[in-house]
Amino acid sequence: MAATCLATSSCTKEFEELNTNPNATEAATPSALLAPALHDVVTRNNNRALRLTNELMQVHVTILDTDEIHRYVIRPGESDYMWNNWYLQRTNFVNIYKSAQATQQKSYMGIGLILDAWVTSLITDTYGDVPYTEANQGRDGRLQPKFDSQELIYKDLFAKLEEANALLASLEAAATDLPLMLPEDEQRLDPLYNGNLTLWRKLGNSLYLRLLMRVSGRPEVDAAGKIREIVETNTSFYPIFESNEESAILRYTTTQPLTSAFADLREYDFNGSHGLSEFFVNNLNEMEDPRLTKWATKYGSGYSGMSSGYVPGNIPERQSYYPKALMNEPLLGNILNYGEVQFILAEAALRGYISSDPKTYYDKGVAGAITMWGLEVPAGHLEKEAVAWNNAADFEAKLDKIMLQKYYTLFFTDFQQWFEYRRTGHPVLPIGPGVQNGGVMPSRFRYPITVQSLNGANYSAAVAAMGGDDINTKVWWDQ
Repeated sequence: MAATCLATSSCTKEFEELNTNPNATEAATPSALLAPALHDVVTRNNNRALRLTNELMQVHVTILDTDEIHRYVIRPGESDYMWNNWYLQRTNFVNIYKSAQATQQKSYMGIGLILDAWVTSLITDTYGDVPYTEANQGRDGRLQPKFDSQELIYKDLFAKLEEANALLASLEAAATDLPLMLPEDEQRLDPLYNGNLTLWRKLGNSLYLRLLMRVSGRPEVDAAGKIREIVETNTSFYPIFESNEESAILRYTTTQPLTSAFADLREYDFNGSHGLSEFFVNNLNEMEDPRLTKWATKYGSGYSGMSSGYVPGNIPERQSYYPKALMNEPLLGNILNYGEVQFILAEAALRGYISSDPKTYYDKGVAGAITMWGLEVPAGHLEKEAVAWNNAADFEAKLDKIMLQKYYTLFFTDFQQWFEYRRTGHPVLPIGPGVQNGGVMPSRFRYPITVQSLNGANYSAAVAAMGGDDINTKVWWDQ
């Protein structure tokens, strides 16, 4: 009987039919993919912010002498975690778009494009030239994708954000007297905006501003002109965040499935092996910023930090550190917030991309960044010497003022502090005596070792095009 089955095709056909669930779909629906993929990216971003960004950018400092990230020592093994997980979830974001495209669900097409642009920007800003046009096609048999230039990737991300905005705009035009929402039974499946598509549209355009500012130093892209169009000449077609309430924050809960990246950690794993840095604490002390009460434990009667980049074997005393409450803090699920947008606009005004006064946006950003944390702006805060905008200062001093405030607004936001420091050199960080790599902040992460072994030819071509696979090789927008 077995031989007969093997010799015929009918047994195989019947076996396949028997094992096919007639009540199941062949692919996950866009609404089913959204929440788990979004939560996975945000929580893993938090995880790496704790391990990598906050060490590089002197938010905190390790007390483990062998952990040398604060000395600008980035081992190749650090690359794998984010590469693997970002690409995994990009597959889901691409599938949200493709599944929605098949049924002409413009809402999910727009959402899929926005999330694809977001996670792809994280990939290319971390590594440089990466697989893109041929990536995420493993099910189609494409296992060795070519690497695309960062210039090509960014231009395509802009096209996707344009398409997303147009798709969601067409839905708004069709629902003139009603709130623009996902179907009622799907609203609960959107953990970011509960189905509010107008806010998704604002996220897409606010992300557009972030990415335009990132490449604004490249002559191949008229970033200044597009920023001007979004902010001044075509504002109705490009709505952006207008308040903290519109910020893209995946608000964690203490119950599944939206728990924090740190919910299951021991407290020691979250705050026991490092202390807050002098740079991080001293600036907040000088500004008398109330966010210190949320972000730091007291050391004695006040707040104080330890020096970063210390000489091996000379570990400073740990002083203030993260309070336990931050382990389940909903605001650590930040993706892109209103305060960041205001500081983008302040920089755009400072550089002359838009005609407004940078002080207007700067002041809104400072106030919004504090109130986002449920705190009141102290009386006279915007007039304090350490905070106040000084029109008489030179360009670099004004830029540093903006970027220092933006640095705190990006607290625990994936790698954004590091990206912005690489782009601008601000805020100016002190360089400790034990810092290696010539005292130069790493410009990228190396490609994962698995990429070198499994996609060798395309890896070699990418390395040749970029000028080396090194932490000091600058990506396109940073040259």
